[in-house]
Amino acid sequence: KSSARKKMTRSEQRDLDTRIGFVEGLVRRDPDYVDALQLLGDHYTQRGRYTEGLKVDERLARLDPENALVFYNLACSYSLTDQFDRAKLALENALNLGYRDFAWLAKDPDLKKFRQQPAYDQIKDKIRRMKIKVR
Repeated sequence: KSSARKKMTRSEQRDLDTRIGFVEGLVRRDPDYVDALQLLGDHYTQRGRYTEGLKVDERLARLDPENALVFYNLACSYSLTDQFDRAKLALENALNLGYRDFAWLAKDPDLKKFRQQPAYDQIKDKIRRMKIKVR
């Protein structure tokens, strides 16, 4: 997940708002439609609607509790809303469930504020331990 914080033109904002409205309609008709919820959460984040994106990600974590990417995205939403302890727990859960894109984790703009927190050092230590191959 990335909010891709490049400045959007008015046209791009309108287009994204239209997509948000469409996906919100899908989710109203089927509140447990995981793929639509994932798309909606991404769109909210791209639009800077972080609190709404967080609510979607928390819902996805309940609907799909074994999905590493769901918990990674939840960590991003917590970081974007300055909930760093929760971001750490969600990232640990993502790692435990198999999330392994460590290079992206280290540069994802949605985690920028979290990476500045002491809790991030614990995540880095966990990743280092995971990378060590035991023979």
